[in-house]
Amino acid sequence: MFKAEVKVMLRSAILDVQGKTVEHSLHSLGYGGVGHVRIGKHITLEIEAENLQEAERIAREISRQVLSNPVMEDFEVTVHEAEVEEAR
Repeated sequence: MFKAEVKVMLRSAILDVQGKTVEHSLHSLGYGGVGHVRIGKHITLEIEAENLQEAERIAREISRQVLSNPVMEDFEVTVHEAEVEEAR
């Protein structure tokens, strides 16, 4: 079993309206030194695969086809072996 973490962000050329709203709110709260706020998505997946390379391939495929809009967004995928949860 593997765990994949996917980070999806708008491309830098795309206006991030949510990020601008948060940045404006932070400035209103006195955090004037904060800027260039970008909002994204963090998705975790558990993937059953034969090996790490296969799990990475599946995670990238899912990210490209389902989790991101390739016209507007970029994604990063990190995959590692899932830790076995101990019985409580």
